[in-house]
Amino acid sequence: MKKSEFFESFMKYVFAVAACFSIAAVALICIFLFSSGIPTFKAIGLFKFLFGTLWRPGNDIYGILPMIVGSLYVTAGAILIGVPVGIMTSVFLTYYCPKKIYKPLKSATELLAGIPSVVYGFFGLIVIVPVIRNMELALHIHGKGNCILTASIILGIMILPSIIGVSESALRAVPHRYYEGSLAQGATKERTIFKVMLPAAASGVLAGIVLGVGRAIGETMAVVMIAGNQTKMPSSIFKGVRTMTANIVMEMGYATGLHREALIATGVVLFVFILLINAFVAAIKKKGVEHA
Repeated sequence: MKKSEFFESFMKYVFAVAACFSIAAVALICIFLFSSGIPTFKAIGLFKFLFGTLWRPGNDIYGILPMIVGSLYVTAGAILIGVPVGIMTSVFLTYYCPKKIYKPLKSATELLAGIPSVVYGFFGLIVIVPVIRNMELALHIHGKGNCILTASIILGIMILPSIIGVSESALRAVPHRYYEGSLAQGATKERTIFKVMLPAAASGVLAGIVLGVGRAIGETMAVVMIAGNQTKMPSSIFKGVRTMTANIVMEMGYATGLHREALIATGVVLFVFILLINAFVAAIKKKGVEHA
């Protein structure tokens, strides 16, 4: 056997082992979560666990609806803030940004991805929380600034690198003849971008948004520091909230018995949310391909 053929065969097995390792890791996580979570659902009651509004481990009362709602509110707020800013930034970097400032601006957006979560939390605690507190005072709302709005702003900033990077790559992957053809038909630059280029890059842009949503719904440290951590049903964006991830992190260190199992079951619910998001995006992509 020639050296090149041996090397090619060897690398084929290396890639196969890497693929099997990835699949095995996902399978083991699923087995651990569901084997630990399903008995908890039976012990507490699935309906009571998912739709209960009280979380009192000392009294063996485990209802995670406030945490589910809190996670959804904070994630939705981050999407409302981060997605428009991220897409607009990617459009600017692709079609409008002067070459002189492209590299510094690109580096700055990439740097956002490398900043630790705790630093975002400190920034929110020192800068954003006082601003929101003053806003609450101006609106005659009782609050300390640690609320859904604060967490949404910070998470909106945190998901920007994922959305900007993937969206820009998707826009640059669209054939340039689409852009030139639209301009040749008399369309303005802005209309060409929003009616031709962005729809053509929709699959990639959607992938970036999904990455951002995954980052937002799974974020822990920054949310713990600025969201207020109240196990109550939130009634407005100026109320404190505790997300599912924050609840797990704050209580897992001392939890035992059914309390610990309930926290693991909360992880199962979070995992199912991620699966549903991925399934939803896959369905949208499939529908887009069929229409194309």
